Amino acid sequence: MSGAYDDRDGKIWMDGKLIEWRDANVHILTHALHYASSVFEGERCYDGKVFKSREHSERLLKSGELMDMAIPYTVDEIEAAKRATLDANGLTNAYLRVVAFRGAGPDMGVAASRNPIRMAVTAWEWGNYYGDAKMKGAKLDIAKWKRPSPETIPVAAKAAGLYMICTMSKHAAEAKGCSDAMFLDYRGYVAEATGANIFFVKDGEVHTPLADSILNGLTRQTVIGMLKDRQIKVHERHIMPEELEGFEQCFLTGSAAEVTPVGQIGDYNFEVGALTRDVSEGYEKLVRS
Repeated sequence: MSGAYDDRDGKIWMDGKLIEWRDANVHILTHALHYASSVFEGERCYDGKVFKSREHSERLLKSGELMDMAIPYTVDEIEAAKRATLDANGLTNAYLRVVAFRGAGPDMGVAASRNPIRMAVTAWEWGNYYGDAKMKGAKLDIAKWKRPSPETIPVAAKAAGLYMICTMSKHAAEAKGCSDAMFLDYRGYVAEATGANIFFVKDGEVHTPLADSILNGLTRQTVIGMLKDRQIKVHERHIMPEELEGFEQCFLTGSAAEVTPVGQIGDYNFEVGALTRDVSEGYEKLVRS
């Protein structure tokens, strides 16, 4: 599948039924377009099976709750919508995007409690999120923006508005020849990349930022479980940026990113080492098991 995302053959599930891909449109006065009242999930389907599918659907509902948006579907209904979308498009290996948002209605101000909450499910074929970084390691910029405090946003929600600084930071990174950016949080600790959690390796042990101001990714949780199964010590803690100099390896985790090695962050270099390779290969086996 190629071409613009709004001009393709296929089907999209929208508000309870499958419709033609090109007809999946919303009105310009959709509340989400003006006020970011939107939450979403990004998921991967491997050989016909969506990895951690129910956990993604549960998190979507939780995100909606945190955003004061009661999504009018159950986990089972969301699961059925995902299956219908994959089947309608004949996909067994795909990326799924499920989005729930406040639509157009009688309200068009900041408050819009009378407007309907809508939902759509789309799926398409999508290769490696970072291109050839799987082999040689991604190159990251250090973002000038910081992840905000949990006192300012619901950090546990996968909400569209929280990605605004991600887009800005990734554009700035790409302009410098990097493939992503790493954020610090509001306190100055290492936080995450624009769409992935981050891990570091030192002396055979793994260090990763505490998920107290970032999304505790499902892939992050999976990888921590894999490391513990391998008897590798995992330190979930606050990491200062100057510590990057002492780390030997680094990798990113996310549903889209999967497990991607990092070769460079700013002026710091990392090797694509054995532990990173083992986790990456182990994850690829797990998602297809």
